[in-house]
Amino acid sequence: MISPRVRIGVLGLALLTALSSPATATAAEPAAPGSAAPPTVEELRLDKAAPQEILRRSGFDTAAPAFARALDRARSYAEAKRVVEREGSALWRRAVDRVQGRGPAGGDLSRDDDRPLYWARLGMTRELRGWEPRFGLDTERRARLIDALEQTSRGQTTIRYPHGKGLKRVLVTGFDPFTLDRDIRISNPSGAVALALDGTVIETASGPARVETAVFPVRWRDFTDGAVERALRPHLPEVDLFTTVSQGRVGRVDVERTNGAWRGGFGDNENTGRPEIVPVSDPASQPQWTSTTLPYAAVTAADTGRFPVYDNTSVTEIPAGGTEPVVRPEGPTPGSTARAGGGGDYLSNEIAYRATLLRDRLGLHDTLPGGHVHTPVLEFGAGNTTEVTDPQFVRNRLDIVAQVRSIVTVAVGAKG
Repeated sequence: MISPRVRIGVLGLALLTALSSPATATAAEPAAPGSAAPPTVEELRLDKAAPQEILRRSGFDTAAPAFARALDRARSYAEAKRVVEREGSALWRRAVDRVQGRGPAGGDLSRDDDRPLYWARLGMTRELRGWEPRFGLDTERRARLIDALEQTSRGQTTIRYPHGKGLKRVLVTGFDPFTLDRDIRISNPSGAVALALDGTVIETASGPARVETAVFPVRWRDFTDGAVERALRPHLPEVDLFTTVSQGRVGRVDVERTNGAWRGGFGDNENTGRPEIVPVSDPASQPQWTSTTLPYAAVTAADTGRFPVYDNTSVTEIPAGGTEPVVRPEGPTPGSTARAGGGGDYLSNEIAYRATLLRDRLGLHDTLPGGHVHTPVLEFGAGNTTEVTDPQFVRNRLDIVAQVRSIVTVAVGAKG
């Protein structure tokens, strides 16, 4: 998720910026008030062979049909809302359980895979979008149901920490797969991290820590609508550390020092996007830059796994009084205007910017360690251009997940 301008000489960076001119919206026309809505651009990819194979080989191909049957039994909006919240939460739990080794695997796809959750959720949102109940459903209420399904199936509504002393509290977020029009088989290791760590306890130098996680969509509109702040605001005052995570550069991990208030406009999973300042509440007090408070020195010095870990200080700015973007390897200069944080100008930079801005607006800058970690790009094995998985692909994902777990362990321990 980093701009190609920031990653010249490497192959790719998850949740980064444009490889071409900014994308324009290509989603289907909105439905008439009260009618069923057509599938989104994102949902239409479900019909391709790879998503269907991923669903079938994980057993998650049953999720959307079962959800549709449950919806059809609803006789009122209130009943439909209960079905949506129940089934959305169940999908999240099912995905977490599968990755963490509980219950049946449902097929021969490796348990560490994040993609079954993504494609099953899209199957469910497509069913809900096209559902025509007997009691009638206007556009606003349908949108509320879809929003409830999105939140519950992403773990955003089930973040809970035990009461009592002696247990640190950690919040970690990941992302959906993206750039699927380039390669429909793509997995996002940050989503795999979220599923692997949710509800787990890790032993750190400062004692045990409970990790809770959530996943976010790769869609500009959700961020504009405040999805990040809505999910994180209740929990930042109660946690001891947080980190947003996304896929980044090839062969390396980056702890991003600085985040910028700029969207580069690269197309999201709905093929929409435009260059603009990150839209937030109270823009009059919006800073151009926010900074990590993660213990980056301790993280970069530790042996956390096979990928090298860097303290990434570079940004792209328009200097005060200037007109053209300039790369600053050591960070922004006073009075400059953001054009890319260390994590680029795509949604990984934006979630880092929003989360750390929220931390600061809650008055937690000096007490709460938080920031962004970019994982290595998750690569298939050499020569694999068609299969949905292979042994090297699985090994790479497992190694990335293990290394992020180690990074979190070091960060919590360094906080003390």
